Amino acid sequence: MGKNLVIVESPSKSKTIEKYLGSNYEVTSSKGHIRDLATTGKGGLGVDIENDFKPNYVINKDKKDVVKELKKCVKEADYVYLATDPDREGEAISWHLAEVLGIDTNLANRVVFNEVTKDAVIQALNNPRQIDKNLVKSQETRRVLDRIIGFKLSKLLQKKIKSKSAGRVQSVALRLICEREKEIEAFEPQEYWKIKAHFEKNDIDFEAELDKYKNKKVELKNAQQADEIYTSLNKEFVVEDIKKTKKKRTSKPPFITSTLQQEASSKLGFKAKRTMSIAQKLYEGIDIGDETVGLITYMRTDSIRLSDLFIAETKEYIKEKYGKNYVGSVKVSKKKENVQDAHEGIRPTSIKRTPESIKEFLKPEEYKLYSLIYARAIASLMAPVQLDATSLTLNNNDYLFKASGSVITFDGYLRVYSAYEKQKDELLPELSVQESLLSQDIQKTQHFTKPPARYSEAKLIRELEESGVGRPSTYASIIDTIVTRQYVELVDKAFKPTESGVLTNDKLIEFFDSIINIEYTAQMEKELDEIAEGEDDYVHALTHFEDKFEPLLENAYDKMEQIQPEKTGELCPECGGDLVIRKGKYGNFVACSNYPTCKYIKKEPEEIRYTGENCPKCGSPMIFKKGRFGEFEACSAYPTCKYIKNDKKPEPKQTDEVCPNCGSPVVIKRGRFGEFKACSAYPKCKTIIK
Repeated sequence: MGKNLVIVESPSKSKTIEKYLGSNYEVTSSKGHIRDLATTGKGGLGVDIENDFKPNYVINKDKKDVVKELKKCVKEADYVYLATDPDREGEAISWHLAEVLGIDTNLANRVVFNEVTKDAVIQALNNPRQIDKNLVKSQETRRVLDRIIGFKLSKLLQKKIKSKSAGRVQSVALRLICEREKEIEAFEPQEYWKIKAHFEKNDIDFEAELDKYKNKKVELKNAQQADEIYTSLNKEFVVEDIKKTKKKRTSKPPFITSTLQQEASSKLGFKAKRTMSIAQKLYEGIDIGDETVGLITYMRTDSIRLSDLFIAETKEYIKEKYGKNYVGSVKVSKKKENVQDAHEGIRPTSIKRTPESIKEFLKPEEYKLYSLIYARAIASLMAPVQLDATSLTLNNNDYLFKASGSVITFDGYLRVYSAYEKQKDELLPELSVQESLLSQDIQKTQHFTKPPARYSEAKLIRELEESGVGRPSTYASIIDTIVTRQYVELVDKAFKPTESGVLTNDKLIEFFDSIINIEYTAQMEKELDEIAEGEDDYVHALTHFEDKFEPLLENAYDKMEQIQPEKTGELCPECGGDLVIRKGKYGNFVACSNYPTCKYIKKEPEEIRYTGENCPKCGSPMIFKKGRFGEFEACSAYPTCKYIKNDKKPEPKQTDEVCPNCGSPVVIKRGRFGEFKACSAYPKCKTIIK
């Protein structure tokens, strides 16, 4: 038997899979994308718009050695399998690999598995298929769209208002945040009052709130209305009605990407980017002593489907561990328009692999996220919680007060999910109709309506998902972009637009309202789905967009006012021009207004700060200075004396990320322009994480 080559994206995944296969298989990694659109050609787009949007792809500079090694492996192999991730991006990566490495795309060499387990990988290798060209075209259309919008809009905004960038989906996310802020600023609080009566019977405390007067809803809008009712009440209340009902609360479905990010944010305090990084490790494989195995299924999904095998095994597990009455039904949801439903929901690869049984092999964050995913998956197949609910109506001079309570009679799925979903009994005492109750404490309280809350990360992701904007794999990067570009800032764990963000959004709405909005962006996602299903094509979709976009762009160049830099009142010492305040990569600076003719930049005199010590070599005072690695202490007599105290490069800080190229840990280093993320294997691996 000849040698088979299996190519995946991730080095860590390749190591896991290699352990499952025999000696006639070699598993290697492309270390992510090997090529992308060029930044040459008209407008630097890497796309020939006038020639049916023909893309011009180039191999990434940092992947030339990788491609060289892959070509060597392909040449030595009898057959090549492309086993990149099971989504559109993964399909596109496989196609790019085939194109660059000279692999026939008509062969059945595409291997897809939803979980990195031995059975799943071997089954996939036994059932290869051709590369799905429709999925590739869909992803290619997305990439070209994002390049055209990103490059052209960013160039416009940089020239006119000095904004850093704009993007097809990130600009919609920014718009949501800005519109919410406008709602908050325009909000006028409305006064209202509540009247509550407090009771105690049989050692049970409860309260009832004023609801109606003679079956007509009561709304108290000021103190006078509240006082009139309050003074007409007495201490005696009569039980007018008691309603007892049995209620059920069903469990939520297994996680999809967006709900995992939301729940991990609210329950574990993880940011979306952090959640996806940890989930990636759990998916690609963890050494758990006797084997290395992927612990969860693919974490980029918008489907809640579960495999029949997992459902059967989990139901049997629930029956054996908790009892037959804890077994529930399978969650079924109608497919939404913006749901691809390409593969399963996020679940553990084995229900028998409990979090506690593998805790010793997991980092604390991995254990927390795996526990959440495990509990949600098993809870989704468990019976509903059953409650006895009671509703009371109490009468006081025809004013009707309401009280409610509930008691869990069967914990159902909360048996495994109670750590993430709280439910406590709200007790009411046993009462009978016409029974009298005395309240020792009747209170009237003033309240004011509150403005809508700013978007937290979890709520923003939910809004984007429900609006059909973006895809599961994009939410984390969308948020990361608008934060990095300083369009938004976090205030009490919620997003508030910055001055730059508001200006950028205002100009986009003024000139691009018809395309930078939720409806158009969601419609574009639908078109991408239609391309994936073979119902639309690349050229038609891009032509339709370009015909709409280009006139808007031309109008914006013509009519958008260009913001002039602020003058300082000083003149340039080199050419006599006005000195102005400009925005740079590292903050504001003062420079000549005649740039690029005159490149003068004003250097602010550095404030001398003494350390309080003297130089041990020459006795001169020691001062603080700034260098490429931050602040340091040095002799003030430099360059006569070049003494530097503790002239050591700071140790890099550890992160939870891994290098996409070699799998080594990513660390935070200090450079001449501040901190940056890079591979810890430098100089062997020179990857810098942007």
